[in-house]
Amino acid sequence: MDNYVRIFDTTLRDGEQSPGATLDAQDKLEIARQLARLGVDVIEAGFPAASPGDFDAVARIAAEVGTPGGPTIAGLSRATPKDLQAAADAVGKAAKPRIHMFLATSDIHMEHKLHMTRAQVLQRTSEMIALARSLCPDVEFSPEDGSRTDPAFLHEVLAAAIEAGATTLNIPDTVGFSTPTEIAALVRDIIAKVPGADRCIISVHCHDDLGMATANTLAALEAGARQAEVTINGIGERAGNAALEEVVMALHTRQSKYNLRTGIDTTQLLRSSHLVAGRTGISVAPNKAVIGGNAFAHEAGIHQDGVLKHQATYEIMRPESVGLARSRMVLGKHSGRHAFRKRLEELGHENLSEETLQHAFRRFKQLADQKKTVTDADLETLVADEIYQPPECYILRGVHVSCGSPSIPTATVTVTTPDEPDLIGSATGTGPVDAVFSAVDRVVGMRVELEEFAVHAVSGGAMALGEVTVRIRTLDEARRRFSAHGADMDIVVASARAYIAALNKAAVAAGIRPAGTKTITEETSAAVTAEIASVT
Repeated sequence: MDNYVRIFDTTLRDGEQSPGATLDAQDKLEIARQLARLGVDVIEAGFPAASPGDFDAVARIAAEVGTPGGPTIAGLSRATPKDLQAAADAVGKAAKPRIHMFLATSDIHMEHKLHMTRAQVLQRTSEMIALARSLCPDVEFSPEDGSRTDPAFLHEVLAAAIEAGATTLNIPDTVGFSTPTEIAALVRDIIAKVPGADRCIISVHCHDDLGMATANTLAALEAGARQAEVTINGIGERAGNAALEEVVMALHTRQSKYNLRTGIDTTQLLRSSHLVAGRTGISVAPNKAVIGGNAFAHEAGIHQDGVLKHQATYEIMRPESVGLARSRMVLGKHSGRHAFRKRLEELGHENLSEETLQHAFRRFKQLADQKKTVTDADLETLVADEIYQPPECYILRGVHVSCGSPSIPTATVTVTTPDEPDLIGSATGTGPVDAVFSAVDRVVGMRVELEEFAVHAVSGGAMALGEVTVRIRTLDEARRRFSAHGADMDIVVASARAYIAALNKAAVAAGIRPAGTKTITEETSAAVTAEIASVT
């Protein structure tokens, strides 16, 4: 036995049989082209006798994708002359055509579905394989429900198929009933006991009803099978098939264990997954192995710290090997300071002071407790909110608002000033924001008027971080203008932060001393000085 494993992709046939996953001819052709780029050995393009549309799709794929040097193009067929002829006609223009014929061999299928005896199934197998071989030089035979077939009878049927001209013997675990040890033993017995088995490729086709499709496929390959029938994203009947990406990357990653190789270009796996998901409408679960959105994502602080220090601490595959640009650090409530700092550096904030970083990290944790995942846009807003804030003459400690219809909007704020800690002020207004601003004015006592107020969502969704920008003008002789912004998931709180920040700029310009709870950083001092100098 060589160590090359042929990858037989049945996304376009068994995969399309997933409930709700109907592909038209153009969809199938596009996916087939991608499968060829991926490097699969065999594309099972469809079931030509099933419908005129499926026949046409298989014929187009055979003509346009089944070129010399390209993959084998297979068409599925029942063990009937009509089906075999349709399959032969559909794949006929491929440089390497294949007919894939199946016939059930388990007692439960023969009795309840076929209403045939073992002798009749044996005879039908011999006759139809011979006919298929007369129509096509490459014939694959599948004893349907092979994993539940009596082993002695299975050997007899396979021997008859070989004698009639089958070139590949596929052992289907049609209902996902087998276990790794059972299917490995089944394959070993076939290789050892079926006459002529050494002249054929032994294949396996495993379903995932008990969640063991990939494990069963790998066990069969380890036992001597040299073709794996798989689908992109593991789609297929009921719980699906063995996933191509899982089987291939297991062989690739655990090369020292299996000593098996494929012709797959693994860097095309993610692209193939996205194409199939988009065309079938069957999305990929975030925790899907190899190609799921979380497969190379890390949120836990311990994991992030480990990966940043050495990728292999928590990743057994390189993200680039499956077509992903890099691992993804998901910043959430479990993230640590190392990942937070690293992401800010990647966003261009390499020279933040320790104090600014500490303030930003604390606010990041508060946001992550509410939002689960913090986006890059959120981070940019948080950092800007820290960097470009003036020295805090007035510090917002709390905001409480009551509003609605027909009640009157009322706000209560708690503010620390240079002279008094935690002063409380209340006011009403035309709306909750107006009430907050009026309450702040009562505590601060600075005469200003609001010239501009703007709010926008930093990121999408109901959990978006809101950013508010305000511009005020002092009502003293100087009549100076100051702009500031604030960010929070609560728009009213963001508004209060922005308003307090603008008042702080005015206070610094007026020579009011800071409240003493925040040291003036270099970037803050430079930003405030530049703005004050520009005021006319």
